[in-house]
Amino acid sequence: MAQKRDLLDDIIDIQGDWKAISDPLGNLANALTDEPGTTPTWNPADYKERPRANTIPCISCQARDASLCTKCADVCPVGAIEIDEGSIEIADTCRKCGLCATVCEEECFVTQKTGPKKLYDRIASAAESHESAYVTCTRALGRMPADNEVVLPCVAAVPAEVWFALVTDYHNISVYLPLGICDKCRTKGGEDAYVREIGQAEEWSGSSVGLEVDEGQLDHEMRRSWQRKDFLNSMVQTGSQLVGRVNPVAAAVTAVTKRLDQHTKQINDLEVALDKACGTTTSRRRRVLTQRRQLLLTALQKHPRLAPNVAATRPVCDGTACTLCGDCVKACPTHDIDLTEDGLFKAEADYCIDCGACLSACAAHALSMEEVAGSELVVADETAEERAKKSAEQKAEVERLKAEGKKQLNRGLDFLEGLDDGQ
Repeated sequence: MAQKRDLLDDIIDIQGDWKAISDPLGNLANALTDEPGTTPTWNPADYKERPRANTIPCISCQARDASLCTKCADVCPVGAIEIDEGSIEIADTCRKCGLCATVCEEECFVTQKTGPKKLYDRIASAAESHESAYVTCTRALGRMPADNEVVLPCVAAVPAEVWFALVTDYHNISVYLPLGICDKCRTKGGEDAYVREIGQAEEWSGSSVGLEVDEGQLDHEMRRSWQRKDFLNSMVQTGSQLVGRVNPVAAAVTAVTKRLDQHTKQINDLEVALDKACGTTTSRRRRVLTQRRQLLLTALQKHPRLAPNVAATRPVCDGTACTLCGDCVKACPTHDIDLTEDGLFKAEADYCIDCGACLSACAAHALSMEEVAGSELVVADETAEERAKKSAEQKAEVERLKAEGKKQLNRGLDFLEGLDDGQ
């Protein structure tokens, strides 16, 4: 059923076209001028970034055993990654595809454009403000992207945890890749990688990511609800006239930013809650949540019903074989493992990324991985409980004031009736 339009919708449409009406030759003039920056030009290199290697969380580097984990080197389509003598070397032949970062659970590869939280924010921004949002690659698009098109060096740069966090909140996200576009791509393995990551996210969430293969079918319409909300917000903030300087697209940025800020706050609150519960070991080592883990746990906190779909693991120790050497503690990249002086072994499923570093480090073979219920990954939202409590208190106060007001009104009516009777 089509949404009913009102006067506000008409005003938004009018002010959206006002700039073009007042300056009809502006776009043509910009296209004909040679001023730098006037007309954006398509350059695939603008969407690619060579990663920087961080050896601190790398289990192979810390153990100085290059064979311990070779996922990044194995997935690299041009063999540009080499792990040797406790370091990660990235050759100049790097295609900047992002596959290495996708397969690395320890997040040893750092980029500014394609970090897990950055990817979430970029895709969520498009999904929040538009009817449809598209994730695509430089080869598939080949032109300047629209506001709801997120261009990546390869769609496989988005790990499963990011897809999961996105599809639990948004149902209007699709991948745009023309048929056969991956067949001749030099990023070998990219298609298998993004199919694997999206498939895992769909299994966890029970939702699906759309697929578009025809550019002519892409929808770039902004959400009408966001246009209305952003327009009204702009009126309040700027005091502008109803038709004039307000740009609904620019105004949408403010509203979307607020939503992303709320998501960031949820992540921060989750970390605080975990810190209070189990964030520090007895040796005063603070447990570390990777960005992927942050997104996964935050999504589960908001949608706990999905927890049974998510596999969770943690290491367990055979006390009869453990020598209390502490090698497992040193090897864990997230500092999850706690080993006390009296021989107590503890690991939290929230922080365990199932990398196997502790098992490899244990010479006594006292450790093994056990599966735990996904419900153990659901962190109690203390702030939500506090908000609910305050909301209930405010509601009760409103009801009290309404009842008191009703009493006062009845007293006034009784007084007036008494005056009438006296006459």
